[in-house]
Amino acid sequence: MKIALAQQNFRIADFEGNLAKMRECILRAEKAGADLIVFSELSVCGYPPLDLLEQEDFIRQCEKTIQELAGLSDKTAIIAGTPALNPGEKGKKLFNAACLLAGGRIQDVRYKTLLPTYDVFDEYRYFEPNRDFRIVTLKGVRIALTICEDIWDDQPIGNVFSNNRLYPVSPMDQLMGQKPDLIINISASPFAANRLADRQEVLFHTVRRYGLPLVYCNQVGAHAELIFDGSSAVIDSKGNRVDGFEPFTEDLRFYETDKLIKPPVHRVEPDRHGSDEDYRLEMIHKALVFGIRDFFSKTGFSRAVLGLSGGIDSAVTLVLACEALGNQNVKPVLMPSRYSSEHSVTDAVRLAGNLGIEYLTIPIDPVTDAFIKQLEPGLKNHPPDNTEENLQARARGVILMALSNKLDMLLLNTSNKSEFAVGYSTLYGDLNGGLSVLGDVYKTDIYRLARQINREKEIIPENILTKPPSAELRPGQKDSDSLPEYDVLDAILYRYLELGESLQTIANKGFSEKLVSRIRSLINRSEFKRYQAPPVLRVSSKAFGPGRRIPLVAKY
Repeated sequence: MKIALAQQNFRIADFEGNLAKMRECILRAEKAGADLIVFSELSVCGYPPLDLLEQEDFIRQCEKTIQELAGLSDKTAIIAGTPALNPGEKGKKLFNAACLLAGGRIQDVRYKTLLPTYDVFDEYRYFEPNRDFRIVTLKGVRIALTICEDIWDDQPIGNVFSNNRLYPVSPMDQLMGQKPDLIINISASPFAANRLADRQEVLFHTVRRYGLPLVYCNQVGAHAELIFDGSSAVIDSKGNRVDGFEPFTEDLRFYETDKLIKPPVHRVEPDRHGSDEDYRLEMIHKALVFGIRDFFSKTGFSRAVLGLSGGIDSAVTLVLACEALGNQNVKPVLMPSRYSSEHSVTDAVRLAGNLGIEYLTIPIDPVTDAFIKQLEPGLKNHPPDNTEENLQARARGVILMALSNKLDMLLLNTSNKSEFAVGYSTLYGDLNGGLSVLGDVYKTDIYRLARQINREKEIIPENILTKPPSAELRPGQKDSDSLPEYDVLDAILYRYLELGESLQTIANKGFSEKLVSRIRSLINRSEFKRYQAPPVLRVSSKAFGPGRRIPLVAKY
């Protein structure tokens, strides 16, 4: 049997567009003589549809679209994902379904068993888990049809204080008694730079464990915070990596099942991508560019505006935005104050020149002076403090939002994860924006990204990479006046946020217990700011946003 594997970028609730995209792939598959084409999880409606699943009209559209898709299956059978109504009297009203369409009808349906409810996932909120385990058969090939998490049953819970497995049942263990020839897994597995190896290990572990070839179809696309890289793969029964799709790219490829089920004995080693660290940074870079481009495309924006300070964060954001949208569609704005150093302005101008991009300069002193003058009745007898500093940030925020409104440009937020974590940012100032590009990238990684951007030639001026970071809101200010050095801060943040380690465990790794306690306090006290921050492009396994839910008023 010849299988077509379709790694596609589906838009949530764009039924007409998704169907057109699938129709084009099906026609190509028919022309190539494919017996089956495979699409990703919930491909009919896009993933994740969230509370749209609670709207009757949305579900009716899903039903209508899967029927239309079935009408295209006369020559080439189709596997596609869709929400399906639960016909039973008990349980959730929907299943997360994989439909086998053939001969112009829905031939078979299989449901997802393992419904993740961790990090960004909340599938049990909407779906009933499968309890009926049956293979599907097409052209004499017996297929174990699984959906995403169904092959992740052997993963640990992932919490540092537990070694237990996450799920009590294994769908593949249940299906093996029916002697399948092949595993097909349709997936919507989001990108996380620090878990790329984990996903690969799950795929290869599944093949080693069951001795069956695996066809893995993952969606590609950016949906606000979530970025899906695709990276679909085919592995034969001997554990040879037959193929791996390029990440962040739509593609359609073809495979013969006979060669997957009974492959040559020799092992094909996976491609190497230089050092692991280089590859991780390369993937973060690609993910951010792809995330910006796809977010703009799906929200209807084509142009961006951002503040360009002469610092590393805004410099990297500008480069990524230009790569994603084109230089002509990005407007950097310089907003110097009396505290801005001369080199910050010249560095920003030089960066714009290196990119061949026009910039706008709007000094903020007249604005902040007017604010302070108007506030005199309320602020008299109160000495200057960070209120005046925050006014500068908010003046910049007002200017950028005015330009965004008038010029129909989406404002890009330039804050980084280190700042987001400890609250080193100003509400309605530098937290403004429609999309946070670097909000899931630690400061130390931003410097590494900048070095990678400059690998072939200097784009970001060297002075931006070497000068001490500063908000420049008061004379001689440096970030290190308020925070530990970023290599120390980021190491503590990673252990606390991503690994969930306790204060004492982190301190035992060589950090001051007093410092760890202070940083933890800053994180917890800043929760209210993150509730009002723009959506963050997620490139790690634990980003600020829907995957991290902390009580706003907790005393912890």
